[in-house]
Amino acid sequence: MRYMLDTNICIYLIKNHPPQVLRRLEALNQGDAVMSVVTYAELRAGLEMQSLNRAQDERALLLLVSRIPVLPFTQSDAESFGVLRAAVRDRSRNAMDWLIAAHAVNSGVMLVTNNEADFKDYPGLVVENWALRT
Repeated sequence: MRYMLDTNICIYLIKNHPPQVLRRLEALNQGDAVMSVVTYAELRAGLEMQSLNRAQDERALLLLVSRIPVLPFTQSDAESFGVLRAAVRDRSRNAMDWLIAAHAVNSGVMLVTNNEADFKDYPGLVVENWALRT
């Protein structure tokens, strides 16, 4: 099984908190976890908007993407987005979440997030939360 890590999970990995998220990642083989280029864009935006610890956070992000491949968003992913957007018409949803959900569904991977409510009711999307204590 492959996993796509949502932005909040990537932030947890960078901060190494909560620790169970890193333990779950370490239990996987290299390449079993990926991130969407949409998540990478959100992480880059967060980095660009800060000034404190920027160099350190830049290094941490580079280390993260060296371990977790960034998947490009393809034409097929865009078609999946259209299907999900039509199926879930709630305008209060975050457009980035729609894109990440579509990318996960089209890639046939489970989405790992701590924001399960944000990804509720997307057809075909399977969600898992590594931040929960087990």
